[in-house]
Amino acid sequence: MLTQAPSSLVSSASSPLPIRRLHGTAGDTDRDCRFALGNGQHLQILDCALDGGKIAVAVVPLDLDGFDRIEAVRRFLAALHGRAIPPDTRLTRQQRARLRRMLQAFDGHRAGATQQEIAQALLNIGHLDRDEWQASSARHAVKSLLRDARSMVAGGYRKLLRHRRPR
Repeated sequence: MLTQAPSSLVSSASSPLPIRRLHGTAGDTDRDCRFALGNGQHLQILDCALDGGKIAVAVVPLDLDGFDRIEAVRRFLAALHGRAIPPDTRLTRQQRARLRRMLQAFDGHRAGATQQEIAQALLNIGHLDRDEWQASSARHAVKSLLRDARSMVAGGYRKLLRHRRPR
């Protein structure tokens, strides 16, 4: 949550954030703000209690999700001041590639493609006869991609927002 800084934290060198209030966009509340990232990209901030031209502070609850929030604030602060944005460490490159394939498989399935057609498109396999397809590792890979994609679509995507925690 972004809010107005208390006067005890504001110095004469402080400058306001270049954030503007959103108006008239469907689904927005009167507490939504937008920050321009450049290249036509914007970051929408929910629950932003800033009045125009004020110095902002980030309020971070000190629960287990606080670590994730602090990393997000650090990335936002780097973007705000034009510095190199630290990489997002929530997902590895392999996890991102698998998620991309899951979504592609799910889209293909919803468009009416068979599992074998999905395998041909995603895994670059040729046409297999029925017996070859039944024994193919590609068949099991596609089934796994579709199972995990259904789980993500049913709400499992929320796990993507958090880091894995040690138990």
